[in-house]
Amino acid sequence: MSQIQHHWIAGAPEPVGPFSHATEADGWVFVTGQMPTHPGRPEAPLPEGIEAQTRLVLENLRVVLGGLGLGLRDVVRAGGYLTRFEQDYEAFNRIYRSFFDPERLPARTCIGVTALARGALVEVDFLARRP
Repeated sequence: MSQIQHHWIAGAPEPVGPFSHATEADGWVFVTGQMPTHPGRPEAPLPEGIEAQTRLVLENLRVVLGGLGLGLRDVVRAGGYLTRFEQDYEAFNRIYRSFFDPERLPARTCIGVTALARGALVEVDFLARRP
């Protein structure tokens, strides 16, 4: 078994809690759920609306992956968390889908939750695998 590595990625948003941006073991990369916070401006207000928040969350995840030499093509599973599931699910899917090759969509779970940090509407985490 390989050593577990904990990654903090330059240019990614500051974590909102006590965790690293990603943890890696045996080529598997567990990317912590990202919030719709602006890199370099952690205290800035969150964008309004599910579309803007989803876009920023996925851009933040792309930054974390890129800092590890990975991309969206390496994502094998995603988890989505929505505070207004029934209201926002379709819009979330529309933005989410635009980030991935339609022939290479990762497995995914998307659930409704009662609350997220900073009052966010969405959070997404990834499980990726090194090629």
